[in-house]
Amino acid sequence: NNRLKKLIKNKKFIERVFTLNEQIKSKKMKNKLNFFSKRYAAKEAFSKALGTGISNGIKFNEIVVLNKKSGKPYINIIGQTKIALNKKLKGKKSKISLSLSDEKKYAVAFVTISL
Repeated sequence: NNRLKKLIKNKKFIERVFTLNEQIKSKKMKNKLNFFSKRYAAKEAFSKALGTGISNGIKFNEIVVLNKKSGKPYINIIGQTKIALNKKLKGKKSKISLSLSDEKKYAVAFVTISL
């Protein structure tokens, strides 16, 4: 969180990592660091679950972390990242599951991709 605390002050970093929708939603949050930390962890966990990391067409700002009305988080993939995901999974239908948690100075995300 300390590293991210410095990074979220950089507008270019925010634009490179978070979607416009995520940026707008963050303005309504009291704890912006917590909001961004959990989403950053989710994006990183997704890229690792996929096995690529942030490369080969995978972009952080195309991994969208959203919440259902119930509050449950989920991931939506857009743009070139969606194309890269389909290519990696050879067009097979997949289900992406996301769990987020935070505790004071830490944010944790767990992502599974099941076929």
